[in-house]
Amino acid sequence: MDTPDFQGKHILDRLDWARLNLKKVHSKYVVVYEEGVDDCARILSPDPNWLACALQGGILPPVWVYWELAKDEAQPDFNNHTRSYLLHTTEPMPAMTEEQAIEYLIMKDIPQKVWQKWNTGNKPKLVICKREQLPQTREWRDAWRISENVAVDMVA
Repeated sequence: MDTPDFQGKHILDRLDWARLNLKKVHSKYVVVYEEGVDDCARILSPDPNWLACALQGGILPPVWVYWELAKDEAQPDFNNHTRSYLLHTTEPMPAMTEEQAIEYLIMKDIPQKVWQKWNTGNKPKLVICKREQLPQTREWRDAWRISENVAVDMVA
């Protein structure tokens, strides 16, 4: 199915079209990350509707749009977005692979201080793994940590 030309269309209209026309896609990947030294591990899993949008292309804005909005929110006098038009007027991203979509999601939803320096320090702060590699129950969920002995593949 071809994506309509959404250039200049409201992001909510794009997402509504995707919800009605695209089949949900469940990812085999999850992202495990630790934001602080004493924090438990957090799990980031893509929403099946969002992943369908990413794989389809022509719906989601580039990740830098979210970074610009986050900069606005970080201002001490922030009250309301004045640049939300970027979500609607910026040319949408082309179709992504599942791996590219996970990278986009990491840069969009995980704090930059985590993913920019994910492999500095005594152990990785971020790991992309398959869902079945997580514990099968949520028992002790608030005590989950990324192992210091985890093997990481560094892709250049």
